[in-house]
Amino acid sequence: MRRLTVALTLLATLAAGSVAGSQALSAERDTGGGRGMNILVVGIDSRAGLSAAEKRRLHVGGKGCNCTDVMMLVHLSEDMRRASIVSIPRDSYVQYADPATPPAVPGPSRFGKINGAYAIGAGPLTVRTVEKATGLRIDHYLETGFTGFEQAVDSLGGATVCTDKPLKDDGSGLDITAGVHHTNGDQTLRYVRARHINRPGDLGRVRRQQRTVNDLLARLTAEGALSGPVSAARTARILLKSVRADEKTGLDDLIRIGWALGHLRADRTEFATVPIRLFDHRVPGVGSTLVWHEARSAALWDALAADRPLTGDPRIQPVPETPAETNPAGITVRVDDPAVAAALRGNRFVVTDTSQSAPLVRPEGPPVISHAPGREADAATLAAALPGARLNAVTGHDKSFEVAVGTWPVQVKTVTYDRNKAEGSPVTADKLRCPAISNRSSTPTENRLP
Repeated sequence: MRRLTVALTLLATLAAGSVAGSQALSAERDTGGGRGMNILVVGIDSRAGLSAAEKRRLHVGGKGCNCTDVMMLVHLSEDMRRASIVSIPRDSYVQYADPATPPAVPGPSRFGKINGAYAIGAGPLTVRTVEKATGLRIDHYLETGFTGFEQAVDSLGGATVCTDKPLKDDGSGLDITAGVHHTNGDQTLRYVRARHINRPGDLGRVRRQQRTVNDLLARLTAEGALSGPVSAARTARILLKSVRADEKTGLDDLIRIGWALGHLRADRTEFATVPIRLFDHRVPGVGSTLVWHEARSAALWDALAADRPLTGDPRIQPVPETPAETNPAGITVRVDDPAVAAALRGNRFVVTDTSQSAPLVRPEGPPVISHAPGREADAATLAAALPGARLNAVTGHDKSFEVAVGTWPVQVKTVTYDRNKAEGSPVTADKLRCPAISNRSSTPTENRLP
């Protein structure tokens, strides 16, 4: 049937993993001179209608906020040959749009987390707030929920999720080993909802949501679920049980956008997260919020408004001279040379100067970085600051890194760690996918599909 119904329903259910009801609130509007089409997809944090048993099974106990838990802005280019999917973190600190008129509600515009707009004015105010914050016009709006997500994934035969290290989060019930796993709806929900893992917060969760959406779309295409009118109609009917579009969204819109999504190449589908400047901006009465990086987020919205790709745009994601894969502030290092120790400390590494116990005769060669196996990412960050250093993984080594300076001159370079790049930089779909299905690891018994 319609690729839009299929793809947007997937985005709505898989990106959100959030709420019990679903609806599409608006049809395509006059774009006012803009280029391409923008679709806002949200998931609502609400437990309304869920039984106690469902809450336990889905691991969604507690009180919902009746707010948007997840937002994805989907931009389809004017020529329908490129899609840009931008995640907007739920804790983004923004100014809400004015309530609709009539009736008019006097008073100054409020500021708060972007997810709070829904609690004030539901979908319509959410749309206007996103439009106010981004400067873009939203042409379509979809929302979905917890049970819709679970049902959609189960109906489609499960999903593929992957991680390079074990993940456990008591809040969502996630508990999986490293590798690639085939999961059912409940297990996939836990994967996309987890927030209390290393690194905690929304950016890592958002990237997992993006990867899940991407892999499921790729799998459905590869399995022929979207290959023709009959198979696509069958898939769409399955998904429409959990997501419904209102009468203002015309069938011609679904067909036109659907066929475009169905023919996109992976290298012309891109995912990104709004760049953040402050990750824990405390606001009285609001709590911990995220403040967008003004210049970089403006460049992102400008690129979408101008119908340009996000990947490769240095205004959105600058390319540092010496990028660091992980945060130096979380890496403890023992260094047996005072000058090198001071320089690394200036790079925000947590440094202990052990020069008093350094050997009288230095070993020939460059510095040697000794570390425990499994710390390769942090080792790469430290090695970036010490170009030419040799890495030495030592079984039984403690959590700190040991730098032994040799006879060669040591240059300490300034490394740049950008959390936005590590967790949310623009990336094409072919770079975001899990490893090939042929490399999928065995799924633990508790994670197997029934």
